[in-house]
Amino acid sequence: MLSASGGPFVSPPWIRALCATYGFTPMARIALDAGGDPVAGLAWIPVSDARGRRVCSLPFSDWADPITADAAAWNALADDLLAPGERFTVRCSKDSVPFEDTRLEVVDEAVRHGCRLDVPVPELYERIGAAARRSVSRSARRGVRVEIDTGLRGVRRFHRLQVALRKVKFRMLAQPVEFFERIWEAFVPEQAVTTMLAYLPGGTEPVAGVVFLRWNGVLYGKFMASMPESLDDRPNDALYWAGIRWAAQQGLRMVDWGISGLDQPGLQRFKRKYSTHESRVVTLRSRGEASPAEIEVGSTLNAITLLLTEDSVPEEVTARAGSLLYHYFC
Repeated sequence: MLSASGGPFVSPPWIRALCATYGFTPMARIALDAGGDPVAGLAWIPVSDARGRRVCSLPFSDWADPITADAAAWNALADDLLAPGERFTVRCSKDSVPFEDTRLEVVDEAVRHGCRLDVPVPELYERIGAAARRSVSRSARRGVRVEIDTGLRGVRRFHRLQVALRKVKFRMLAQPVEFFERIWEAFVPEQAVTTMLAYLPGGTEPVAGVVFLRWNGVLYGKFMASMPESLDDRPNDALYWAGIRWAAQQGLRMVDWGISGLDQPGLQRFKRKYSTHESRVVTLRSRGEASPAEIEVGSTLNAITLLLTEDSVPEEVTARAGSLLYHYFC
């Protein structure tokens, strides 16, 4: 089973990078037992902007489960955040305590995949299945090479790739490069950021990439991107297999491939080839209607995003737009 507690998205480095990029001020509450020992905790960020006032736990994080084992502790942590009129959002595993809170409703759901590294690499290769092995072999025959970079250069190269992918395929903005740089700076004391980039023969620009975060013995695939025109060469398969092998060589116990939306069945099928198990992550929000201002600003942001991701707009402009506007999407 995939563990939610203690993951990178509630870690001090992640929260530092998040707040330094977007100007957020983090808050947290700890529940203590009769002896004064901590038994539960919740971290959140209050946001107040043109979309209104709201509380997020935590913005732009794949999940951020509160550390709590029972409803009583959860209520002690969150009661005032869930008071009438408050707008509270948390993304957490489906089997966590907040999922049972009737004051919250599910507004989104995703699938999370992971691969245990509990056998030697040759056995891991057999475990991934025939279809995955054929794709890994195809990528090798096509000459796809994977470069591993633990520095800022790799992170910045990946960001250019992500800007292009989100613009061309999804008509969406990317998070600012400053966010990627601050993640690297925050995690670098633990040497916990590894970027893997896939190149075609003779190519100087990556066609696919993954930014991994290493935390508590797990390699988390946080950011992933690939250009659609290169998929026949199977660069993603080369990256996933390289990630598994590298994590095993580092003595890690698992690779976590992150979340995929329910509207992304193809991505789910792909990740399933390299996974031993999966679970569900839900986005929960306090019940109540969005304000007219929130609806109007959200609609305007969507329209501006479509304009700034048109084919005629240079990627540099789209990237700058992400820097200016992305904080509104939490």
